[in-house]
Amino acid sequence: MKNSMPELPPHAAKQAPSRPQMRTAFPVLDSWPDYELIDIGERRKLERFGAVVVDRPEPQALWRKSAPAEVWADAHMTFEEASAEQETGAWKITREPPRPWAMRFDKVTALCRASSFRHVGVFPEQASHWRWAMRRIETAGRPLQILNLFGYTGIVSLLAAAAGATVTHVDASKKAIGWARENQALSGLNDVPIRWICDDAKAFVEREIRRGRQYDAIIMDPPAYGRGPDGEVWSLFDDLAGLVNNCGKLLSPNANFMLLSAYALRLSFFSVGEMLVDLDRGGFIESGELMIKSTYGQRAFATSLFARWTPDE
Repeated sequence: MKNSMPELPPHAAKQAPSRPQMRTAFPVLDSWPDYELIDIGERRKLERFGAVVVDRPEPQALWRKSAPAEVWADAHMTFEEASAEQETGAWKITREPPRPWAMRFDKVTALCRASSFRHVGVFPEQASHWRWAMRRIETAGRPLQILNLFGYTGIVSLLAAAAGATVTHVDASKKAIGWARENQALSGLNDVPIRWICDDAKAFVEREIRRGRQYDAIIMDPPAYGRGPDGEVWSLFDDLAGLVNNCGKLLSPNANFMLLSAYALRLSFFSVGEMLVDLDRGGFIESGELMIKSTYGQRAFATSLFARWTPDE
């Protein structure tokens, strides 16, 4: 009797790489004395960085505010969006804060500044990743070589080096590299092993591949759009998949982890996780959203998409 099952097409007979086990996770920022999401709603968020209270836009916060108006009125600074007469937004100073001011996380003291893009130099939701990476480094049983791409003001680079890793920190902004070095000096970590490199992330990774360099862990937190020091254009939707693929070529045979964050509303965390599947290394991939909970109203707010690969659970 003829078998009724259709024959598999030629491509289906090829041996597929071992697919990693996939999980979802939604880490919520837990206790951190120097940071607080006081309230969030009506497209705004009220936060405390160290001793300074900041009122900033948050387009995803579509619900009502929970805190009384007088709580919001107590902010030191409020970021006002660009108007028809202005190309960029600006900070309105209500109560004069120190310029700059400092906040502490573990062994790192970070300077905060009111930047023209409503940021202050610290992305607090990343603290969940900082703690996770520090545990991986401290329990690895050997010193890890870590590459941190789009490293910004260097907090995770400093925490990783303080935990025992040797870090290569790459950012396209000379200003951000200088800010990271200020954080290093303020933290008393001038002797930890960090290479500070001002370079385009894509170009740097391609050169490292040609050099035959390898890393035990790679961290990247790319922007949606950006430019390198020589005008190189970065577009997350055009360039991220290729960069992830190239970073896979830099991972050592006994690599410990890869960590990817993305602040891009058009993506989903499933999409971010699927990019790490292309590493073809088996293991485990966790993807999800980083969460912060507000003091008033206990609103759980998702700030960033992420995916992280490990060879073990």
